[in-house]
Amino acid sequence: MNVLPQLPPLVEDLSLAYRLRPASGEPAGLVLLLHGVGSNEASLAGLAALLPASLSVALVRSPIPMGPASFSAFAVNFTASGPVIDADAAEASRVRLLAFIEELQVRTGIEAGKTVVAGFSQGGIMSAGAALTRPQAVRGFAILSGRILPEITPALASPEALAQLDALIVHGSFDDRLPVSWADRSHAWLKELGVRFEDRRYPAGHEVTPQIARDFVEWTTGLLIST
Repeated sequence: MNVLPQLPPLVEDLSLAYRLRPASGEPAGLVLLLHGVGSNEASLAGLAALLPASLSVALVRSPIPMGPASFSAFAVNFTASGPVIDADAAEASRVRLLAFIEELQVRTGIEAGKTVVAGFSQGGIMSAGAALTRPQAVRGFAILSGRILPEITPALASPEALAQLDALIVHGSFDDRLPVSWADRSHAWLKELGVRFEDRRYPAGHEVTPQIARDFVEWTTGLLIST
């Protein structure tokens, strides 16, 4: 996604650093956008710019520095048998993200029922992990070219709690980083858990195309503003 000409200032006094685009007038909701591994919060600024002005949007920086302007939520190695992660770091980042969501809701005065957490690649992984283990913290979540970590299984919420969530799975059919089979697994798992979700596939790679961006905005707007 193209970045905004001028990013909001970086705020670093909560559990995670972030940049906030406040809503114009009374906020209709809050959207948290999480970036992929090795990137930073600015990478999703173009997506933030497409969301309605009535929504407050937080561009969230992952907690682990990897290099100049490069961050992650956990280390990952891509092997022939699939991604291998630092599970302890992933769990620590999940807990930290949940703390941050609550802190930001308090700061903005926007309730959990009007909050969506979403992310690209590793950001989608973190969004799913937060929502599926504490569904009372958000209204819904979106996985853009990501997956759901099986490591969160012991912390999954009850079926009754998960029934309040809405989710979006978005994946490119030609993704060479996280193959589309991961979206198939997410689809099957959310169905088993009883989570309402939409599953959309695109003739794309590991990326957020203009069509993916438009569809994400439409889904988010429908969830937070139209309901």
